[in-house]
Amino acid sequence: MKKHYRKENDCLNCGTTLQGHFCHNCGQENLQIKESFGHMMSHAISDYFHFDHQFFGTLKPLLFRPGFLTNEYMAGRRVRYLHPVKMYIFISVVYFLVAFQSKNADRSIKISYKPSPARIVNGQRIPNDTTYAQYLETQKKLPPAQRDGFIGNYVSRKSYEYREKYGPRAAEVFVGEVEHNIPKMMFVLLPIFAWLLQIAFRKNHKFYVEHLIYAFHFHCFWFLFSAIVISLELLMPGDWKQAINGLMTVQLIIGAVYLYKSLRAVYHRSGFRTITKMIGITVSYSLIIGVCMILVTVITAALP
Repeated sequence: MKKHYRKENDCLNCGTTLQGHFCHNCGQENLQIKESFGHMMSHAISDYFHFDHQFFGTLKPLLFRPGFLTNEYMAGRRVRYLHPVKMYIFISVVYFLVAFQSKNADRSIKISYKPSPARIVNGQRIPNDTTYAQYLETQKKLPPAQRDGFIGNYVSRKSYEYREKYGPRAAEVFVGEVEHNIPKMMFVLLPIFAWLLQIAFRKNHKFYVEHLIYAFHFHCFWFLFSAIVISLELLMPGDWKQAINGLMTVQLIIGAVYLYKSLRAVYHRSGFRTITKMIGITVSYSLIIGVCMILVTVITAALP
């Protein structure tokens, strides 16, 4: 698409004298400021397809050449590929949109609150509590040893607040709020994953940022591949449930193979050492994710 450049050689953004179509000081392109609607749209489309070209040029090595993008980035060959952080944000948004769509599409299991049976205390039948105030009165009637502690009291209070606000949909709403906090959690976990890599491969003497770039690339692969798998699951008929379970198993196997090959490509360790470190990183990261999921659940419940 033809662009219309100014004849003047001063940068309109910073005033630097230009030696070409781009300012070497701030990077702004020396385009005409008064342009037609057609020119404006053509520039927007050009910028879009530039991103599009970068993205699809990055997609193939991301999926089929484990570790290649990390090595290219650290070697300084970066312009032809999408930046790792930009790519992670884009792919993670796509993944979580697809994942949430899958959750919404599956209505075979309804999450709802079911009251527990009435309790018998000292031969007296105590009915179910419907409000937090009734819950507190019931607690007073119980022997001290049977009363809920601080944590139990807090969980009960938040539970009654959700029930009063959302009725029978309380549990479903709460689970949805927890799920929507998971993308933020995963972004926070990326530096932790890089830290685990730095510990496991400390003898490689790499800078922390190199481990972080690898962490971005690996998570991009996992989210993109998972989005593809979930999309296939959504397209499958309802009577193909066994095939879906098999697909998830294949996903885990492919993910493990990709992790192994990418670690070999980036860190250049022997096969045995790579496997042992991969197992250690996977177990540690899984435990950290589990702890963070508990924290996200508690924080979600604590927020107003």
